[in-house]
Amino acid sequence: MRGWLPTGGGLRDEDWSRRHRLLTLLLGSTVPGLTLFGAARDGLDSDWLFTVLLILPCIVGAVTLPARRLPSIAVALGFTVACAGFVAMSDGLTESHFSFFIAVAALALYRDWAPFGAFLIGTTLHHAVFGTIVSDHTYDHQSAQVHPWIWALLHGLGVLLAAAFQVVAWGLTEAEERRAEDNLAESRAQLTVAFDETPVPMAMLAPDGRLLRTNSAYRSWLGLPAELPAGFSVADLPLSPLDPADDGIFDKLTRATEPITVTAAYRRHDDGSVMYIEIHSNGLRDRNGKLRLVFVHCLDVTRQQEHEAALRRQVRQDSLTGLLSRAAFEVDLTALLSAGAGPVSVLYLDVDRFKTINDGSGHAAGDELLRGLAARVARTVPAGSLVARLGGDEFVVALPGPLETGLDVGRSVLAALAEPLPVAGAQLQIAVSIGLAVAHGPRQAEQTVLAADTAMYEAKRAGGNRLEIFNERMRIAVQQRITAESRLRQALDGTREATLPVWFQPIVSPATGRIVGAEALVRMWTTEGELLAPGHFISTAEETGLVIPLGEHVLAQALRHLYHWRHELGYVSVNVSPRQLAEPGFVPMLAGLLAAAGLDDPSRLVLEITETALLANSVDLQDRLHALKALGVRIALDDFGTGYSSLTWLQSVPADIVKLDRSFVAGLAHDTRKSSIISAVLWLARSLGMSVVAEGVEDVEDWDALRVADCPAIQGYYFSRPVTPGDMQAMLTRSGAVALAAV
Repeated sequence: MRGWLPTGGGLRDEDWSRRHRLLTLLLGSTVPGLTLFGAARDGLDSDWLFTVLLILPCIVGAVTLPARRLPSIAVALGFTVACAGFVAMSDGLTESHFSFFIAVAALALYRDWAPFGAFLIGTTLHHAVFGTIVSDHTYDHQSAQVHPWIWALLHGLGVLLAAAFQVVAWGLTEAEERRAEDNLAESRAQLTVAFDETPVPMAMLAPDGRLLRTNSAYRSWLGLPAELPAGFSVADLPLSPLDPADDGIFDKLTRATEPITVTAAYRRHDDGSVMYIEIHSNGLRDRNGKLRLVFVHCLDVTRQQEHEAALRRQVRQDSLTGLLSRAAFEVDLTALLSAGAGPVSVLYLDVDRFKTINDGSGHAAGDELLRGLAARVARTVPAGSLVARLGGDEFVVALPGPLETGLDVGRSVLAALAEPLPVAGAQLQIAVSIGLAVAHGPRQAEQTVLAADTAMYEAKRAGGNRLEIFNERMRIAVQQRITAESRLRQALDGTREATLPVWFQPIVSPATGRIVGAEALVRMWTTEGELLAPGHFISTAEETGLVIPLGEHVLAQALRHLYHWRHELGYVSVNVSPRQLAEPGFVPMLAGLLAAAGLDDPSRLVLEITETALLANSVDLQDRLHALKALGVRIALDDFGTGYSSLTWLQSVPADIVKLDRSFVAGLAHDTRKSSIISAVLWLARSLGMSVVAEGVEDVEDWDALRVADCPAIQGYYFSRPVTPGDMQAMLTRSGAVALAAV
């Protein structure tokens, strides 16, 4: 039976106190209630006086007695007296007994058997004793007056039965509370494990900054004792913010209505080290929005911050020289121009013949040279100047001031670099070419650097070791280059077969007049409908790197048409620029195109390489050329005879074809010296197993002279200008069947 009944006494102190105050007030209200009832009925008699005199001590006891049980019993006895007095003042009216049922329901709020039992016993005793002594004031019917104890028991039982639902609700509530307490205990245990055992430093803070709870990771991280002193707050933590503005971080956390993350730098008091702390905060508020506590977990992000700072330095600083990087220079130049301090002079420097120095002395010596040059330039220019290495052997200087200021500084740099630099234990003499341009606003930053670069190339073309000022003639060239780049980018972004059509110029045998090959030459349609020859955009493509996708497009189109003409055309030659040849992915890309084209003989593709490409290329030339030869393609030396060492290249380059430059061919019929040179080249090429193509043949006399000299093939306007693939097809049809053997 005990297991089915509520245990009682399980209310929290604050809940019990609130209920006790309510019931005490209700008990006190019975005094004026009974007074009004008595006055309205027959006047205030002895029953009223006796009842009130007994209720008042109960009220006093309810207020003054210690603990819980005695005050609650006092209230229960007071309600018993109030109900009994009400019955007596009603002359035992049956309906007045209902007050006992109301009182027992009210006393169930205590959820304690002591007041509940006291009231039941008091009710039973009242009905029995007073039913015997003053039965007419207790019952209003004869049976109860004759047998008061029986009716007392019946009334007590009735009151108990009336309270049955309160007892049931009381028991159910206790069961629910036990389950809630069990769940809460489990949740607290989980929280304790999650909070105390996690390796992440965590703390719970009061709104006034006191540390309510910390985990071991937090205490160990900050060197705090296991038991913190009473009132220990965030102001007592052994940390000091580096930035005074971060003193208000805790206020920021308490004001936040959403979870926030704050990162700040602090100095530890124990060892003086600086650490960066990332604070993740979440405020816990009650239903009224009042902040109860702030939960934080902290991450030491010092290494991350240091790594990010190192990355920022890498972005802003050239790793070799310690000067500004290109990206940092561009940002700082724009800021300098935006400051509105007037014009800014930009000097663009490039080391003359640096490749020769690098190849001759080694890359380590080249790096040492660049470091020494950077240091000397930085010492020479005025304080506050922007000095950057853009890459390779290119440097740039920006300083406030008009053209005259930039000119003076540029001359000072030339003079400073005229003195030898110590490199690898020796004194190395160097020279630089400098371009100068002036910017007048942040929008001109990029254009001014480009202008200074253009002027620098003018200085190189003039012999180097000098300074050139950007002028209007150069400006026009720059605008043309910008326009060409824009047009080329638009063409590459479009349908390339339409915007960048590939035309072909026939290569013919002077002996038979038949077409034996063709050179692929790209054209470009502009958005204005103008068709441009390669001279309008190839140099820009080379400078900007757009020659890489452009060259791949030309090769793909050339191979596609060569496959289409495989029964009519011997070979197709395609020009390869120095930039393409230096590209690491060039050979794999070409191998993929050859495989996709489906040619049975890769030697029908000829790659034309100029002597300029051979000189300018910094890659291992022999390895790159032999890799191309391994694909089965042939190599032609283009513009042969225009360089200083053409005969040397014949010996060192694995070429299959020599293309004589037009300067040797034009006027050949009337120049015996040219005839002798061509005869010698033809003899030398045959002895080396090479074929020859003469370019630039424009009249019949030169044609005849080359035929007499037994030149295997010619190319030029005399036979045909470059034509569309459709016109080339028509020419092949007219030319008739041609042997597929290589020239």
